[in-house]
Amino acid sequence: MKILFLGDIFGDAGREAVKQLVPRVKSEHRVDFVVANCENSSGGLGVTPKIAEELFAIPIDVLTSGNHIFHHKEILPYLHQNQKILRPANFLPQSPGRGAWVGEVYAGVRLGVLNLIGQVFMPGPYNSPFEAAERELDRMKADIILVDMHAEASSEKMAMGRYLDGRVSAVVGTHTHVPTADERIFPGGTAYLTDLGMTGPYDSIIGMRKEEVIQKYVKGIQEKYKPATGEATLSGAVLDIEESTGKARTIQRVHLKL
Repeated sequence: MKILFLGDIFGDAGREAVKQLVPRVKSEHRVDFVVANCENSSGGLGVTPKIAEELFAIPIDVLTSGNHIFHHKEILPYLHQNQKILRPANFLPQSPGRGAWVGEVYAGVRLGVLNLIGQVFMPGPYNSPFEAAERELDRMKADIILVDMHAEASSEKMAMGRYLDGRVSAVVGTHTHVPTADERIFPGGTAYLTDLGMTGPYDSIIGMRKEEVIQKYVKGIQEKYKPATGEATLSGAVLDIEESTGKARTIQRVHLKL
């Protein structure tokens, strides 16, 4: 099975890149299933039900998220209504929504997506992503399992990849908006990439306009950041997973300008 996994969709530019480029990538790579992180798809912070529906219509099959998922309050009831939009599984138990999804995608093949968030350099409060992974994997009955590790520290992402090697099909990182070049297949058959990068405006500082961010560092003046505009880039990876074993055959980075 071929799976396209996209890094954080950022603002209007990111959504436009997804609309125009996902059909092209699906055709060129013969992609069967698409997962994307919608963490920053609404003005750089969070997602709304309307935007989520736009992304599902592209089509994107499952949406993952991270620390900004609750930014727009109207998303809270939607998280209960739609099982294909996830928040990290190691959020507090009282948090709305769910952290994992499993469904039959075709010909009896069941695919699962698990969303986790790191604790290092992340404000929280979050429970251990390693404990959450153990809990959720015990429940997930799937032939293929994909993990979005939304975290700041590369070491924490790598630790999760090594920890789950052989038990899941892929562990890919999101959150830092900078694509890494360390894609590999671990000995147990798990595909790994520290960060998928950002699907959004790369003439920016991780999605935001350069001017306000630079002013903060140079002059110590904090202004409200504004999403950057201009040319967008789609960033992520295509995974080839053996359905009978759930092990990864290949992982290939994707980085396309609109």
